[in-house]
Amino acid sequence: MTVLASGARAPANPWIAEVRATLALAWPMVLTNLAQIAMTTTDVMMMGRLGPQALAAGTLGYNLYFAPLIFGLGLLLAASPMMASALGRKLHSVRDVRRTVRQALWLAIAASIPIWLILWQAEAFLLWMGQEPALAKVAASYVRALQWAALPFFGYIVLRSFISALERPGWALTIMFIMVAFNVFANWCLMFGNLGFPALGVPGSGIATTLASTLMFFGMVAVVSLERRFRRFHLFGRFWRSDWPRFRELLRLGLPIAGSMTFEVTIFNAAALLMGLISAPALAAHAIAMQISSITFMVPMGLSQAATVRVGRAFGARNVEAITRAGWTAYAIGVGFMALMGLMMILMPKVLIGGFLDLTLPDNQQVIQLAVSFLALAALFQIFDGAQAVAGGMLRGLHDTKVPMIYSLCGYWGIGMTLGVMLAFPLDFGGVGIWIGLVSGLAVVSVLLFARWQNRSKLMPWLYHAPAL
Repeated sequence: MTVLASGARAPANPWIAEVRATLALAWPMVLTNLAQIAMTTTDVMMMGRLGPQALAAGTLGYNLYFAPLIFGLGLLLAASPMMASALGRKLHSVRDVRRTVRQALWLAIAASIPIWLILWQAEAFLLWMGQEPALAKVAASYVRALQWAALPFFGYIVLRSFISALERPGWALTIMFIMVAFNVFANWCLMFGNLGFPALGVPGSGIATTLASTLMFFGMVAVVSLERRFRRFHLFGRFWRSDWPRFRELLRLGLPIAGSMTFEVTIFNAAALLMGLISAPALAAHAIAMQISSITFMVPMGLSQAATVRVGRAFGARNVEAITRAGWTAYAIGVGFMALMGLMMILMPKVLIGGFLDLTLPDNQQVIQLAVSFLALAALFQIFDGAQAVAGGMLRGLHDTKVPMIYSLCGYWGIGMTLGVMLAFPLDFGGVGIWIGLVSGLAVVSVLLFARWQNRSKLMPWLYHAPAL
């Protein structure tokens, strides 16, 4: 039980207590995020053993699947601040939390149906995009097996948000790590035909991921149904009962989050496509720099999720000082960590690149030189990316999502993409120009979100001019 939630007397140094609470909540979330990355990475590595054509088809199919998945994920992340603020208002707010979980699961079902309908036409979409027919056919077979993972994955996210709002995220980490191992085993069986299973190739990986996602969801169902601290909420009691005002509130908060995440993800997809227009070495170097950045980003992403919970509980308790402490603590840790990662990219870029390429091969030298240049820009990228991620989580804790979405659209696409294209092509900066655009877009978004957090008292005068409870 936290000091904030219990109403007990504050410790001598509440800032130190907040650091401890934030880190205790964030580190399982960080490792869970890394485990999710590990699941995708192992899929790609095992597809590579089937050959370059299979790897290309699988990568193409996953990129098609990822965009609608991220949109649905953004919708469901609205459940976290709603549950956190309910628990902040009343620690034993069983009814409100249960109804939010129920309606979030309804939303998961509602979001999955159009995703399934869209992805079932994967081959037609890929052909329309100009992909080779043979490649499109294999990619579509993978997507048709993979698309069914969306609903159980969304259900897992809802239940993970529930246990995180209760500041008990460890079970999600345990289940995710078990499923990473299961996913590798299932890929080994279904892709390559081991242990008497049929050798299904790339579609086998889609089936393996769907099975892993389904087991992840049912693992979380078992945890929240059997673990004493969660069981009292009776999350699945009267599941059929509607709560349309709460469902609409989830949409009100979730649609802007989904929009923000989609704008961010799609600009990176577009950047990869533009790199392919520049040269194959530029695309390879970009992939290396982005993979390194994606790994370090899991830390501020976890801190963002923790900030949403901590700020949300303080918001529900109408405690202005606790809101301030929770937000700034997560922000300082996130930006500080990313600054250290940026310094590492400047001081030892070839050590990092060596994890992806043989530094001694002459054929790799052009890619290595480009990757060093990209990592120098990625050092700045790190700081701004960490700042915008954590600030976005802080604002979600205050139920503020619409304006941040507008910031994302203007920053990423209005400024970042426009500048990147201009620098890369008319001004002939090449891949460096694309990266300058990405850094600039992230910088604009991070500054705007920081300014909005600074002016949070104007967003909620009814809270900031009221006595704390």
